[in-house]
Amino acid sequence: MEAGRNLARSTWFGRYATEIAAMIVFAIVIIIVGSLAPRMLVAAEGTANPVVATARFDQQISVPITSVNLTAGYVAHFIDREAVVTVAPKRGEAAIKPDEIKAVLDLAGKGAGVYNVPVALVAPQIVVQSLSPASVTLTIEKIETREFPLVVHYADDSKNVVVAETQLRPAVVTIQGTTTALEQVAAVHADVTLPDQAHSVDEMVRPVPINAAGLEVIGLQVSPDLVRVRLRLTAGTGVQQR
Repeated sequence: MEAGRNLARSTWFGRYATEIAAMIVFAIVIIIVGSLAPRMLVAAEGTANPVVATARFDQQISVPITSVNLTAGYVAHFIDREAVVTVAPKRGEAAIKPDEIKAVLDLAGKGAGVYNVPVALVAPQIVVQSLSPASVTLTIEKIETREFPLVVHYADDSKNVVVAETQLRPAVVTIQGTTTALEQVAAVHADVTLPDQAHSVDEMVRPVPINAAGLEVIGLQVSPDLVRVRLRLTAGTGVQQR
């Protein structure tokens, strides 16, 4: 009888211990799941749904660089003519159009000299991630006007004629340009090709400003753009001006 009671008590304690162990394991599982749930929720909220969400990337736009507020009578020279703007997208808004952004150099109050001017963006409210270049180095020069006498230049002096008389109308031209360009002008030529036979020449010729090396100085405005050249030629050996 005593053995039977001991067996019964052993069986009851075994079942009770098993149930207690199962409850402990279940409680541990609940605690672990409860601690991980907020992290899983945050991760889920921060992860884009590959089916529903749409990927949004920074927008890169190229816009021309222009100068503004330059004092009249001056000109600005700069190499960088285009700026690249990287814009962060705004949720629920359309992409920015290139013509909605302007890159400008404000030259107000600046005279002749060399400057490094920041590039300013004129645009609707945008989030700019980057701007290249952020500034531009430029040179500002004054535009001047000077007068130069005309010189007849014979394009071919191998002809056997003598220039007996020369008339230029007008004899002086006006040239407008930057100080640097005007300082390069050594003379202003009216180029004339002599004929094979001795006779009169009456032509409209474009005056050409040249430097000391005999090359044309570009970037200048010459007035008038055509001049009248009249030559009276006689027979002779080589070009001679009487």
